[in-house]
Amino acid sequence: MPVFQSATFTFEGPENVRYARYNNTPNHEALHEKLTSVLATEAALVTASGMAAISSALLGLLEAGDHVLAQPGLYGGTLSFLGDLAPRFNIDHSFLPEEGPDAWAGAVRPDTRMLYVESITNPTMDVGDLEAMVAFAEAHDLVAVIDNTFASPINLRPAELGFDVVLHSATKYLGGHSDLVAGVVGGTEDALASIGATAKLLGGTLDAHACFLLHRSLKTLAARVRAHNRNAQALAEALDAHDAVAAVRYPGLPDHPAHERADRLFDGFGGMLSFDLEADADVDAFLEALTLPVVAPSLGGVETLVSQPLYTSHASVDPETREALGITARFIRVSVGLEGTDDLVADVTQALAVA
Repeated sequence: MPVFQSATFTFEGPENVRYARYNNTPNHEALHEKLTSVLATEAALVTASGMAAISSALLGLLEAGDHVLAQPGLYGGTLSFLGDLAPRFNIDHSFLPEEGPDAWAGAVRPDTRMLYVESITNPTMDVGDLEAMVAFAEAHDLVAVIDNTFASPINLRPAELGFDVVLHSATKYLGGHSDLVAGVVGGTEDALASIGATAKLLGGTLDAHACFLLHRSLKTLAARVRAHNRNAQALAEALDAHDAVAAVRYPGLPDHPAHERADRLFDGFGGMLSFDLEADADVDAFLEALTLPVVAPSLGGVETLVSQPLYTSHASVDPETREALGITARFIRVSVGLEGTDDLVADVTQALAVA
């Protein structure tokens, strides 16, 4: 696919205006068609970032006075949007009771319009009862929105479960090379019409070259994700057996609270994991001793990235919420890359010995 490095195009008739901000250049349209297939949705569009996808979806589907029911433990940027920006538009939110589906109905209000969840929560690695969530949304006439970034469409296609809107930070696994920033919204034709109109007004449009890079990356998505799955499983098992590690969060481990559910729903457990170092471990010494992983934010690239969510993804989240989620300085998130499995495990193990 070539890069159509043009902001505007000639057209015939008022219904055929092509303009880059309208997300309808040849690069956008080719990418939308491919993403619709990959996500198994009726339609799809790309945005300038994952947060542009989230904000366009929420503002495109909600109105002033609406209420969102959200899963606890969401990505920090989403929490900040719901807690800081959405109230300016008179959009309120609360969280699903953690007691489970039997308690959810009590959280529905007359103004509740949306259920917002993540397939695997960032960074606590929880896997909610996604099937029950879809049934709950249908029963209460809520639009069901899911951020599927961690799982990727190779491991899970939420539209097949009944979710109305599927979000991805394409900066992560869909892009996969740490060389672009993009977002993706997939879903029903009706939902995408509203979201697309909002994205057009917000202006979070992906440029042509980034469209080209994302189009390129989708060609290797399946091969990359399967390798991420394999490496993450091996690293999670090694961490789980190490004395310097207090706890490991990875759906592929048998003792993960939602392991059986993840095994049933997912085609792979993903490349993301998190763990807590023991109280007497030296976190800085551990991070400095790593040689293969890179200490950096973001995720989903070919290289292993290690970060402390306390200072990255959840830095803007209030301390009380972070503490409830268990996000401390000893809490480490790992985006497992495509390095040789034995090399990666050996390197992390030697760094743990230093800690």
